[in-house]
Amino acid sequence: MSSSINSSSSSRSSCGLCPFAVQVIKGRWFTVFASFLIMAGAGATYLFGVYSKDIKSTLGYDQTTLNLLGFFKDLGANVGVLSGLIGEVTPAWFVLLVGSAMNFAGYFMIWLSVTEKIAKPKVWQMCLYICLGANSQNFANTGALVTCVKNFPESRGVMLGLLKGFTGLSGAIFTQLYLAIYPNDSKSLILLIGWLPAALSVVFVYTIRPMKAVKQQNELRVFYHFLYISVSLALFILAMSLIQKQVAFSQAAYAGTSAVVCLFLFLPLAIAIREELVLWNLKKKPVDPPTEVSIEKPQEIQEIKDDSDLQVQNTKSTTCFGDICNKPERGEDYTILQALLSMDMMILFIATFCGLGSSLTAVDNLGQIGESLGYPTKTIKTFVSLVSIWNYFGRVFSGFVSENLIVKWKVPRTLMMTFMLVLSSLAYLSIAFPFPGSVYVASVIIGVSFGAQLTLLFTIISELFGLKYFATLFNCGQLASPLGSYILNVKVTGMLYDREALKQLAEKGLTRSSVKELTCLGGQCYRLSFSILAAVTFFGALVSLVLVMRTRKFYKGDIYKKYREAA
Repeated sequence: MSSSINSSSSSRSSCGLCPFAVQVIKGRWFTVFASFLIMAGAGATYLFGVYSKDIKSTLGYDQTTLNLLGFFKDLGANVGVLSGLIGEVTPAWFVLLVGSAMNFAGYFMIWLSVTEKIAKPKVWQMCLYICLGANSQNFANTGALVTCVKNFPESRGVMLGLLKGFTGLSGAIFTQLYLAIYPNDSKSLILLIGWLPAALSVVFVYTIRPMKAVKQQNELRVFYHFLYISVSLALFILAMSLIQKQVAFSQAAYAGTSAVVCLFLFLPLAIAIREELVLWNLKKKPVDPPTEVSIEKPQEIQEIKDDSDLQVQNTKSTTCFGDICNKPERGEDYTILQALLSMDMMILFIATFCGLGSSLTAVDNLGQIGESLGYPTKTIKTFVSLVSIWNYFGRVFSGFVSENLIVKWKVPRTLMMTFMLVLSSLAYLSIAFPFPGSVYVASVIIGVSFGAQLTLLFTIISELFGLKYFATLFNCGQLASPLGSYILNVKVTGMLYDREALKQLAEKGLTRSSVKELTCLGGQCYRLSFSILAAVTFFGALVSLVLVMRTRKFYKGDIYKKYREAA
């Protein structure tokens, strides 16, 4: 008798748990958790400085060729037009599957080439592989990030900061995982960033989907809880990166560190379950029938509505070429051509070319910078982790800080971009004229400014030109970064490095054909190139200062007034 009662009670409890588990998996908060994991795997492009040495030595590339690969990596990572167009006509699961296939195919082919399991590919083939793999992160953005913004429209700023912040942490997360799985084998790191992000997208492919937006009272508080977890993760990885430089970790110690990282990554799941439990309990409460209220529209309001509808129809019938020169006021919805041909966008393009182009160049050459200055391999990996971690802090906090400055003191957001560009130029000078520990300082500053510039660029574009064509405009705006990377990385930094390396070979009585890998050692290897980067970035800061003066009046007003009125 008692056994039958126990069995019936356990069956009732299991029946109660099953619908709740289904609600959790189908809920908006589980989508957020899954998106965090996908975005944490979508920043493999920041690890190029770790495995670029293997590509250079195995395939016998000079620095110019290696920097050409870096340019195609940046090109693939920053040109997201294709993923956006596919996302317009297909569901999120299809976008994620395409990105997963591209990620695995691109990096797997690079791994086969570096491990010499296939014949040495031509340079254009390697450029294609790395461009394909890097472009997959745009599909993760379109599938996961855009879906989450639609699911939480009133918390889009916080959501964007958190998701892009996890992408910024991706490089440091992968560094910890590969040290545990493939100890000190940077070639296997390429394989890891090939299969792990692809697997994450496949596992959560049906979880990421648009849902009906429902405003919860404590929504912002929940996002702050996610923020605390991500900050704790970043601080833990930062501490581990510094300790691992001083202490020789065993394989078990690396495995323990990676386990803690995974624990932090899965903590948002507990918050998702907690919030779904609150909704589950609310569903059980009896709901009073709503009181029916009828509102009669006055004739005047109906006439105004009819006039506004007519204006909207007239606006829609206007072609994108119709009012190129007749631009609206800042903050209103520009057409694509109006925005692209505006002086504000041209100034942003130049500032982005100088700032992000220089930042990408510095990140891509970080491995060779450490090598030329005599840092050990483990320390070079620490530099990459520092850039990744501080890139996260720059992305997450630049939005919050600039928002507070606008609300409290009406400080233009564009002024913060100017400040970040000046800060970057100082970091490049510390590499051009190195001193003990200068690369550590430069890694932190470059990481913060790089992440902050990305967040500020997207936010400024949305504020100045409106949200109607934001998806197209921010993709167009960030096209300046791979262009800047090509000129500053390939045509300036790579060529000057190779010239200095050939000079050192000539001093030893050797020729280029007598060595497989062209290597430069000493502080002079990057002195001239990073002095040029510092000058270019400072010029970008001066250009952005023009935008500060142009937008000063705009930011003194209430830039969010029309959104509140619309709500």
